[in-house]
Amino acid sequence: MARIMTKKLSDGTEYTPSREGIPARSIAPSAVARWITRAVLLLALVYFLFPVYWVIVASTKTNSQLVSTNGLWFDDFNLLKNHDTLMVWTRGMFWRWVFNSLLYSTVAGVVGTLISVMAGYATAKFKFPGKGITMGVIMSGLLMPAALLTIPLYIIFHHMGITNTMWSIIIPACVSPFGVFLGRVYAQTSVPTELIEAARIDGASEARIFFTMVLRLLAPAMVTIFLFIFVGTWNNFLLPLMMVTADEIKPVTLGLYGMMSYFAPEKGAVMLGALLGVLPLIVLFLALQKYWQSGLAAGSVKG
Repeated sequence: MARIMTKKLSDGTEYTPSREGIPARSIAPSAVARWITRAVLLLALVYFLFPVYWVIVASTKTNSQLVSTNGLWFDDFNLLKNHDTLMVWTRGMFWRWVFNSLLYSTVAGVVGTLISVMAGYATAKFKFPGKGITMGVIMSGLLMPAALLTIPLYIIFHHMGITNTMWSIIIPACVSPFGVFLGRVYAQTSVPTELIEAARIDGASEARIFFTMVLRLLAPAMVTIFLFIFVGTWNNFLLPLMMVTADEIKPVTLGLYGMMSYFAPEKGAVMLGALLGVLPLIVLFLALQKYWQSGLAAGSVKG
């Protein structure tokens, strides 16, 4: 065991400095509290991973095997057969639907993040008439269910002639009141006003300040906003259902729903489609996890 070193303060008081990630003994939780915490975290892990495990198992079975075999373990491995069935039932459009979802979510995430950060920075660092009313409208948008706007959006887009197009899915996804709210919080806590004023004294324009300085300071926050918009767009179902009828531009959520509308769908193939359809989200979260965590922490502490 490593020897515990003690240090003395200027007044002669001795104390034991804590190692990184380990609290000092005076504030460390008891052994019982640590075991309870571990047990709760383990239950949470099982709760979140069990549905993924069940989908993996179900994606390897046929309809008869789903009701006649152990639902928590594999039987005959029919993964390739279910993949062929998935391609046949979707008329070879499944991977096109996955690409569509990836396109919608990426474009909406990038554009929506930029809009959210720009609006959040403006409301946090600028004074303008109607600022209070603007923030009230944004906050009220947080309380309004997205499904409530589906029919009004359909009527507007129908008169504009852009229903049954990609724009009818991308444009609504780019507007995120929650993203604007997060952008404002991050701008208030992560962008020093003194830095902006110094840049203005040096003659930098507002556009240059934003794109060369503010965006770099808000980079972790932008990852957080991007992930929120990306996941929301990927999981969106009601809006594409109302807007889109052409198979070529359907997202994967709407395409899999079409499979379930058959009289006797191949549920194993549907489960395989759901598993393959969620893989891009898993990869994205694993790749951006570090930046997402730092982005969440960026707006939690002022200074």
